[in-house]
Amino acid sequence: MDLTHRPRRLRKDRIRGLVSETNLEPSDFIAPVFIDATADERIPIESMPGHERVPIAEAVPRVEEVLETGVEAVMLFGIPRSKDAEGTRAWADDGVVQEATRRITAQTDAYVITDVCLCEYTEHGHCGPIETGARDFEGERGGRTAGASGGLTVDNDATLESLERIAVSHADAGAEMVAPSGMMDGMVGAIRSTLDREGHADVAVMSYAAKYESAFYGPFRDAADGAPSFGDRRHYQMDPANRREATREVRLDVEQGADVLMVKPALPYLDVVSDLRREFDHPVAAYNVSGEYAMLQAAGEKGWLDLEAAALESLLSIKRAGADLILTYFAEDVAPRL
Repeated sequence: MDLTHRPRRLRKDRIRGLVSETNLEPSDFIAPVFIDATADERIPIESMPGHERVPIAEAVPRVEEVLETGVEAVMLFGIPRSKDAEGTRAWADDGVVQEATRRITAQTDAYVITDVCLCEYTEHGHCGPIETGARDFEGERGGRTAGASGGLTVDNDATLESLERIAVSHADAGAEMVAPSGMMDGMVGAIRSTLDREGHADVAVMSYAAKYESAFYGPFRDAADGAPSFGDRRHYQMDPANRREATREVRLDVEQGADVLMVKPALPYLDVVSDLRREFDHPVAAYNVSGEYAMLQAAGEKGWLDLEAAALESLLSIKRAGADLILTYFAEDVAPRL
């Protein structure tokens, strides 16, 4: 037996770390923060243990808690005080994200990224205004009837105008990066040109460039109050069966001026993360979404796995696949242990 090659030599404790190929740092993480304009106190999110919605008055203390763990960046999601068919509170000067951003940027050193979408702000829960006549196809909440009928669709081009207004309002409030997440065709180009025209050339765009219609979003929709009231989003979010399409989608965003490229969700789409890392020289981000977080939390509570070890292994796998940045609900738990 030829045992000249013994890989185990490099697995001993003091050498193991020196030859480790993948390392996580707190600076790799972006922590999601939910700001609720309807709340007077912090509200625990039942499906996401350890997370909560916070009122605007608690936005700064909440972000300071994140910074204490070593995480330097936050992504703000807002729950507005009212909703309508067009989602007009999304770009209001006194909107929930706008007010929170002003306070956080004025009082902390956090790098503030804002989610640019309409699903939390529209009364129907879709990511833009619905085309005329689409309501004839309404079905059960979260069901397939409306989306599969071919009748329900978000008005893509009308939505672009709204996204432009949202992005500018966030930049005016002090956001350093905006992150359009609605998967509208042309969204990056529309936002980039509008930001430049309005004097915000230094504000970066992180596109949710490959966002799949996924079963792993459930807890987030509870957290952000953004579930569709009818139909589903598969007529604008990507088909989970498609891998090659992601490269096409992302290339379009690169051509339109995206600074960072996001894959969402992360764990079921590590092949896509890896593809983008090989294909593009832009920073690649991955969103370790609420369902990925919740299922590990549930298994940990049952004693079926070591939660801390499983969370760390999951995040390592995302980084190993090629992600430079990881948006994750585990950020504050894992960062102090690195």
